Amino acid sequence: MSASPLLPPDYRPSEDEPFMNPMQREYFRQKLLRWRQEILVEAGQTLDHLSQENLQQPDMADRASLETEHAIELRTRDRERKLLAKIDAALERIDDDSYGYCEETGEPISLRRLEARPIATLSLEAQERHERMERTHRDD
Repeated sequence: MSASPLLPPDYRPSEDEPFMNPMQREYFRQKLLRWRQEILVEAGQTLDHLSQENLQQPDMADRASLETEHAIELRTRDRERKLLAKIDAALERIDDDSYGYCEETGEPISLRRLEARPIATLSLEAQERHERMERTHRDD
């Protein structure tokens, strides 16, 4: 994936510029697209790997080990499939200009949080509140 003509190669979003200006949106779009591409490449490699391995191992321990390996790979791919949906949703939010704003409060999500978790939909404070509520209800 080539760099965007909009962005200088060393661009990093900064608190000194307007929040979610066109350069920041493009920066996060490119970051999400790269992440998406990496997941798709890994998924393709998993498919190749699974289709090439033979489960007809004569040794039961080898076969059990291989089946466990396959199950773990498939669980990982399932998590990544869900992650792809979140990446696609984030890309849609970039397109409709709602990206970077907390779904709960409407406040901007910090650039540091978006840098670490570009699919974030809640500000750190809202996420912590949400997790506290989950723990409270889970303990009931």
